[in-house]
Amino acid sequence: MGEKVVAGAFDLSDRQRYRDKLRRCLTGLARLLEEERFDRPKNLMGLEIELNLAGPDGMPRMMNAEVLERIASRDFQTELAMFNLEVNIAPHRLGDRVFDRLAEELRTSLAYAHRKANEVDAGIVMIGILPTLDRDDLVSSNLSAVDRYTLLNDQIVAARGEDFTLDIDGVERLVCTSRSIAPEAACTSVQLHLQVTPARFADVWNAAQAVAAAQIVVGANSPFLFGRELWRESRPPLFQQSTDTRPPELQAQGVRPRTWFGERWITSAYELFEENLRYFPALLPICDPEDPLRVLDEGGTPKLAELVLHNGTVYRWNRPVYGIADGVPHLRVENRVLPAGPTVVDVIANAAFYYGVVRALAEDARPVWARLPFEAAAANFDNACRYGIGARLKWPRRGRYGGIAEVEAVDLVRDELLPLAEAGLDAWGVEPADRDLYLGVIEERCRLRTNGATWQSATFHRALEQGLDRDAALAATTRRYGQLMHLGEPVHTWPVGLPEPVLLG
Repeated sequence: MGEKVVAGAFDLSDRQRYRDKLRRCLTGLARLLEEERFDRPKNLMGLEIELNLAGPDGMPRMMNAEVLERIASRDFQTELAMFNLEVNIAPHRLGDRVFDRLAEELRTSLAYAHRKANEVDAGIVMIGILPTLDRDDLVSSNLSAVDRYTLLNDQIVAARGEDFTLDIDGVERLVCTSRSIAPEAACTSVQLHLQVTPARFADVWNAAQAVAAAQIVVGANSPFLFGRELWRESRPPLFQQSTDTRPPELQAQGVRPRTWFGERWITSAYELFEENLRYFPALLPICDPEDPLRVLDEGGTPKLAELVLHNGTVYRWNRPVYGIADGVPHLRVENRVLPAGPTVVDVIANAAFYYGVVRALAEDARPVWARLPFEAAAANFDNACRYGIGARLKWPRRGRYGGIAEVEAVDLVRDELLPLAEAGLDAWGVEPADRDLYLGVIEERCRLRTNGATWQSATFHRALEQGLDRDAALAATTRRYGQLMHLGEPVHTWPVGLPEPVLLG
């Protein structure tokens, strides 16, 4: 969605030409893989975080253009709606004190952005879904004033051919419609990148898919939408439904949604790009003048622009990425599972857990994906989103007899995945102090059965018990969240409820 595109209307020949160009790009990718042209391993990771703008009252502020003008840094960019921003942290090499360095960079960047936002009566809130968002906030007129968002909205709406239906049944049920993709802007996430060699790509992607449910269990932070309490992590169902180009008839035929978990384990990165072409029509059929096969014949590195753009309109929770740095192509796994927040410490703890456990699972002599049916991994993801830290997940049994068992998710994380994460971080060369600090945050969340979603829900219900109506309780919860977020202590230490009022006189 972040690709910069400029185009007018598309005709039939544009789509046919684009499909042909996509096939040439895919052939080019296959040649690059066969010729072993990809970068050697550098243990590089990257981090992007989507943010919300809210005022002192806890309500969304539609002013990202004004805030970005004041921030004046290329590290910050627009996102889909006017209440969204995104911050990008430069790639780092995994190892040593990398997580402490990341935490310090994030604190500095977010504090600066928050000060600049304060100049226009707004502030930065790092949260999966802003609880105070209303249906009237998520309309096409509040999309960011950037061509690519307008174009993408127009193409998805045209492909859909009718209003989008949101129907999420959780603690409460939300049913409503939208005439645009604007509700997707409610979802603000953390994207974790890991550069990998082609030979390791499939193992890393499969490991990331297997552990996605556990990431949600410990990191859920999106229990509210439009005043309703829904799933503990409501972003995935909201994202899928708000970008769904399929009318009900195509859904009934089993056509894949553009936002999906996937349907099988893979053996190469090529398979994911090939699936994109096989299953998903182009939304933005914009052709680049480059001929990728001619560039390859001349010894150059093709941009594969059409393949990259098309890949950006298929919203996998673990997405393959083709990129070029210093003239050399590379592959990345982009993990898009986690919500933003609650604090910098929590974000870095989630990242440490992910990078550690994925390294360990990817190098396991008995890989989990050889023992866990893909359908079970997909069901785990849905259960984790629905129930968060209270979920039960299916996982291969340890020992010689094997099989699949259903276990408490917190027990799985604490007893099996955290030791794997520790071993994985050791393999990356991460300092033990960093490793223990951030994995300790995950362990405490499991021990206390607490994450951002449980804190939001408990504080909201405490506010209702104190006599606030729903809207006031959501606003008060959001304001208190913002205060504690900027204080920076991890969410498992946050006191539930609103601070006692100070009596004067």
